[in-house]
Amino acid sequence: MAIRRASRKRDFLDQMIAQREARSPGFGKGVDAALHRRELLRALAKTRREIGLSQNDVATKMDTSQPAIAKIESGEVDVRASTLERFAGALGGHIEYRFVPGSKARAKELKAAYA
Repeated sequence: MAIRRASRKRDFLDQMIAQREARSPGFGKGVDAALHRRELLRALAKTRREIGLSQNDVATKMDTSQPAIAKIESGEVDVRASTLERFAGALGGHIEYRFVPGSKARAKELKAAYA
């Protein structure tokens, strides 16, 4: 996701993120992770609409409420992985996870930090 932010013209939000990153290294990675989660939620909502299910239909399949689904889709709540898995399952799909290792330089930084 950092590529996406870097590939467009910088705006006020980018400046705020850079300032916060200067005070708290790693902040930008958290922003990138939040953007990934948000894209996943948008994809789930889009798929729900494309297959013709209402929020209430998904809520029933997940044994929850329609307002809970609305909050999930809006990004209003920080959703647990198990909830995302149940949502995807209600749509007939699944969530895949993968670990993307950092650079060797980052690994050395982490090792030094925990030493």
